[in-house]
Amino acid sequence: MTAKAKRASTKAQEIGTVLASSTLPLDVARVRRKGVAAQRARETDDKHTYFVAVAEARYVLRKVFRIVEDQAKKYGIDPLAHQALIQIYGSEDMELQVNQIAARLDITPAFASSLVRMLVEKDFVVRRRGDVDQRVTYVAITELGRETMDAIDENVKFHVDYFVTQLTPEEREGALSILMFYVGAKI
Repeated sequence: MTAKAKRASTKAQEIGTVLASSTLPLDVARVRRKGVAAQRARETDDKHTYFVAVAEARYVLRKVFRIVEDQAKKYGIDPLAHQALIQIYGSEDMELQVNQIAARLDITPAFASSLVRMLVEKDFVVRRRGDVDQRVTYVAITELGRETMDAIDENVKFHVDYFVTQLTPEEREGALSILMFYVGAKI
């Protein structure tokens, strides 16, 4: 075997090891312990343990959000407009009222309306009046909107799958423990 082939083989084994470690099941007991330790540390003068976990969670969230935003931009969609599309597409009936979009994005209804206008111009969504109350406007995702969101998600998946292979089990567990704390989940 040539030196080049040996290096390639070694690199392939390293990648395989990293991929395998990123798909290992989480140690739920360790996640629970980290979460409890972080919560306890938050109530003391020495909050370092808490901020270690917060830092991991923020790192993971920021990295994933950046990946998502970059992929949306490749399709000519502003990150906040993309978030609006996610909220619409992810709603029960794939449609929301403008004020619901505003609430879910934590923006003013006027700003949500301008985002919707831009999405309508790009044919990602359509507006329609309510069946019961004509004063209510619903925003529904179009076929083009769904296709675009699916394409963005496929690209995001590729990049996120690679990113998670770079996380250590400790980073994954720390981030998860804080995310669970943020949503009030207990295990």
